[in-house]
Amino acid sequence: MDETDRDDLVFKALADPTRRALLDELFALDGQTVQALCDRHPEMTRFGVMKHLAVLESANLVVSMKEGRSKRHFLNPIPIQQLSDRWIGKYARPFSRAMTDLQRRLERAPQEGSA
Repeated sequence: MDETDRDDLVFKALADPTRRALLDELFALDGQTVQALCDRHPEMTRFGVMKHLAVLESANLVVSMKEGRSKRHFLNPIPIQQLSDRWIGKYARPFSRAMTDLQRRLERAPQEGSA
């Protein structure tokens, strides 16, 4: 799988508000079971939570580990950071640089009305 395909999976996973809510839950308390996530989202069925977790796992945003008879789910923030580095940072830098340059120019400009 190439970088573009991985990015597409992550963007698809993050596009859904329910999946983002599940990621927020794992950020707040990592290593939760499906039952714990269901308890925090009573509006969702167990099948719904499992389906969303499968999408998050396929995007490598969640890693699951068997622990006895249960399975714990852990947040993997690396794909989000990679997206940020690849897409957000690259586009934000020119604007940030322009704002920094403007700030420097304004700070060096003579103050109006000052003696």
